[in-house]
Amino acid sequence: MLFSVHTYFALMMKLIAAELITLKENTFTASFSHQLTHTSKEGLQAQLANIEDGGIYAKRGITNFLEGDFFQWYLDALSPRLEEAIREIARGLSEFEPATTTIDPESARDLIKKLYQYLVPQEVRHKLGEYYTPDWLAELVLNEVDYEGNTLKRLLDPACGSGTFLVLAIQRAKEYGRTHNEPPLETAQRIVANIWGFDLNPLAVIAARTNYLFALGDLVNELRHLEIPVYLADSVLWPEKAGQMQLDFIGGEHVKIQTSVGQFHVPYIWVKDEGFLMGTAASLVENMAKQNYSTFEAMERFKKEGLVFPPHEQVVQNFYSEILELERQDKNGIWARFLKNAFAPMIAGKFDFVVGNPPWIRWGYLSQEYRQATLQLWKDYGLFSLKGHAARLGGGEKDFSMLFTYAVADYYLKKNAKLGFLITQEVFKSKGAGEGFRRFRLGDRESLKVIKAHDLVSVQPFEGAANKTAAIVLKKGQKTEYPVPYTLWTRKKGIGKIATDQVLEEALPLLQRRKLLAQPIGSLTSSWQTISESQEWLSYIQGENVYQARRGASTEPYGVFWLEVKQVLSDGDLIVRNLPEKGKRKIQQVEESIEAALVFPAVRGSDIDRWNATPRFFVLMTQDPQKREPYPEHQMKKEWPRTYGYLTKFKDILLSRGSKSIRELAERTAFYAMYGIGPYTVKRYKVVWKRMAGDIVAAVIAQHKTPFGYKMVIPTDTTSLFATDNEAKAHYLCAIINSTPVREFIKSFSSAGRGFGAPSVMNHVNIPRFDPQNTLQQKLAQLSKTLHALKAKNKLDEVARLEKEVNGFAQRLFGI
Repeated sequence: MLFSVHTYFALMMKLIAAELITLKENTFTASFSHQLTHTSKEGLQAQLANIEDGGIYAKRGITNFLEGDFFQWYLDALSPRLEEAIREIARGLSEFEPATTTIDPESARDLIKKLYQYLVPQEVRHKLGEYYTPDWLAELVLNEVDYEGNTLKRLLDPACGSGTFLVLAIQRAKEYGRTHNEPPLETAQRIVANIWGFDLNPLAVIAARTNYLFALGDLVNELRHLEIPVYLADSVLWPEKAGQMQLDFIGGEHVKIQTSVGQFHVPYIWVKDEGFLMGTAASLVENMAKQNYSTFEAMERFKKEGLVFPPHEQVVQNFYSEILELERQDKNGIWARFLKNAFAPMIAGKFDFVVGNPPWIRWGYLSQEYRQATLQLWKDYGLFSLKGHAARLGGGEKDFSMLFTYAVADYYLKKNAKLGFLITQEVFKSKGAGEGFRRFRLGDRESLKVIKAHDLVSVQPFEGAANKTAAIVLKKGQKTEYPVPYTLWTRKKGIGKIATDQVLEEALPLLQRRKLLAQPIGSLTSSWQTISESQEWLSYIQGENVYQARRGASTEPYGVFWLEVKQVLSDGDLIVRNLPEKGKRKIQQVEESIEAALVFPAVRGSDIDRWNATPRFFVLMTQDPQKREPYPEHQMKKEWPRTYGYLTKFKDILLSRGSKSIRELAERTAFYAMYGIGPYTVKRYKVVWKRMAGDIVAAVIAQHKTPFGYKMVIPTDTTSLFATDNEAKAHYLCAIINSTPVREFIKSFSSAGRGFGAPSVMNHVNIPRFDPQNTLQQKLAQLSKTLHALKAKNKLDEVARLEKEVNGFAQRLFGI
């Protein structure tokens, strides 16, 4: 491929924008792209250089359409093949009629969004947390924050992507200007002053700037000078935040910024007072460096423009010298503009509306550098809620969208102003991950009031993604009051995916909504329970559970601890094969003879049906469940030497496991240490249910007949469990949690997916303590036992009939 997809897309944006802004002056001549297609080689090179230098845009007064050098490498590699490829791009564009954008700017926006989604692989976009917002969904968010297009109100999308929210906001502002009889110039000036966007992806920024021009349409011609207020900037980490991303204040004189070409020392006088002078200074620095102004000449110009005064002359001179030196080394390129963009969040000021679709990226997928840079912010906002054991187990991994929401509300939102974000639904219904977020307080300072929330999980609005979509509307400076209005959206029967380019008016007839109320299930930071007025009976089930639920045994790496028994030898030992295909790590496959003592049948969540759990593999359990530590190496060598020999083949892998806590345990005890195994793991009876599912699906497990005798069944870490030595109690508990009332209660506060079915969901189920003399409880236990027998014989009609009886007895148990 001659072009990278990024360069190809960037060039398309540049040519589309050039076509648009030259439309007026080319009224009686061929289009810009048509001319580019048929010009000489020298003419093509000259036109491309003019585009990449920004000259064609600057001629129309657009000062920042291009930020230079990111995607212009091809100018230095122009060959006959590359030249023909560029002409082919221009030839295709010449068939596109830009005049239609003044009539229907949405058509161009759709083209650009679809082009980007087509060119940049979905996997790449999703790893960056980029889920481009369907038009109808963006409209819904704007409606929910009550943005009507008032041109005096300020709006920011701090993760603007290709500009969907910006375009819709501009359309509303233009309509507002027309209906309020604003002069076009006034409307244009207000839009540019008040509708802003930031993004960290340079491709997204160039797409958003192109879309911004399309959305402005004829209003562009009202402005002699236009700096498109879409900036390549980090909305969370910016220079005013000391110590973040190596941005730091030094001695109150300059701000130090570390980049790949070295440090810049930006004069503090340019960035203080919301960066008032930075915008003018950055452009001037770049122009003077390109025109080879000496330091003396530049200082004279700075004085004339009011950009330097005592005692700051030396700081300004030093900064200009840094840029000038880069220019002399042919390295200046984008650096002055890069700095201007980096400080854009500081210049932006406060907004009446902050809207958008922040990046959805798990904490673990952020780079180590970015995690470290943002760590203090997470702590300052109170977003880290888990400590100790729960944190070590990785309970409730945070999503970056949580920090993003808090940071932008803090930085950019005016007091009593509104924020509307598309966000993961886990912020409402996950135990660990969302607890800090649900404080709805910016550290120990201002409160955030949740005005309303929307659940769009079953709609799955994003193209090619099944993420758990929700929307939240916040008001800054007020305290959240419960219950919060909560709208559950679903697609009507028979409706497939809603097209991303449909407008809200077209999408609404395809959807149905249900009005619910949300409030914490326990403390103020607990998962939200969402119920309708007709579900008040759920409160009869709520309370403190006397039974402690546990997570199944951690058996990673699966390729070491998961086994297939190939043969039982005459002496009772086993020939086993490890199962490396079941895990993510690359592990060699071996067949070994080992002792049978530590080999047990095991069940995963996927092995559980309601009223039945069937072991489908074996697990090697090297942990002493009573001591919660691995069997000592001397004991392993003495009692199970073949098993020890098998494990030593994987010693390096076992000592390099991803979890810090398990590595530390292995280093302190034995290299084959395991986690999440205790006396409960080997209780005679266990009620097990699926984790990471969408419903409670439970069964009772006990001993299982294997080719080498009856053995205890071990539940693995994709299950949760209650453990007991009493068979009747186990079946009593199983009947209760398999009943429809309890399942509906759990689903009211725990959303389907990663967190569903975790042991913590049982904390709020007020299960009465088992009493062998209680007739109702005995009946539930007997029904569960009978249902297990019927399920094993596949008598499903009988199962369905008895399940109704279980539901009836469960209702009586809870007094419903």
